[in-house]
This record gives sequence, structure tokens and C-alpha cells, in this order.
Amino acid sequence: MNNPPSPAVRPSLTQLTHVIYALHASAVVVGVISSATTVVGGFIFGLPSLLAVFLNYLKRDDVAGTWLESHFRWQIRTFWFTFLWLAIGALLCLTIVLIPVVAWILIPLLGLWVGYRVVRGWLALSDGRAIEF
Repeated sequence: MNNPPSPAVRPSLTQLTHVIYALHASAVVVGVISSATTVVGGFIFGLPSLLAVFLNYLKRDDVAGTWLESHFRWQIRTFWFTFLWLAIGALLCLTIVLIPVVAWILIPLLGLWVGYRVVRGWLALSDGRAIEF
């Protein structure tokens, strides 16, 4: 599939996108090594990811129409879908009759999914290509 050429990307925006992936990755690492939180908790409520998603929204217009736009969309969606599934898991924990078990299985799987999304996106960025959905 041939994509039409996108406008040139300022190197500073590519560097910023690396920084945003690094912030998300650090939140995942904190979740893995911290005994007080999970990967998902570190990702959603950790300062690195909150700063990362703030930067995504702040600079989203600067990358519009470029191949970096897909990375920003990928990062924002990762954050909000993780938040949504964590909220669903929390609601399931409040119910009765085996559903809390499903919630406790959901949270580690969600942590793996977050890690996968961060790694896959960052590898695509390192290769200088858009992330495909």
C-alpha cells in the first residue's frame, strides 16, 4: 500500500515522541517493580504517563498530517483504553459470584497489553515509520 508523502517532520517532534514513549515505558517499569501498584495502576495514575498524555494533547496539532500523528493517536488511545478497562475491572471487583476473579485476571492481562503497545509503538518510531492500527 502506497501512502501519500506526509509533510516533513521537525526532528524536535520526533525526539518529543521518543520522550513520550520513554515516559510511558517508565510508568510500566514502575508498575512492574513497585510493590504498591500494578503495571496498569502505574500507567494510568503514575506521573510519567500523566505527563506523557498531557504532552500528547499539547502537541497533537503540531504533528497533524505527519506520520507522527499515528503515534500520538496510538499513545492517547493506549492511555484511555487502559483507563476504560481498568474502570471495568474495578466495577467487576465490586460484584459478587465469580466476576471478581475475572477482574483479577483482567488486570495482569491489561498490563501485558500496555507493555506490548508501548514496545510496538516505540519500535515503529525508532524505524521512522507510522504505527499501523
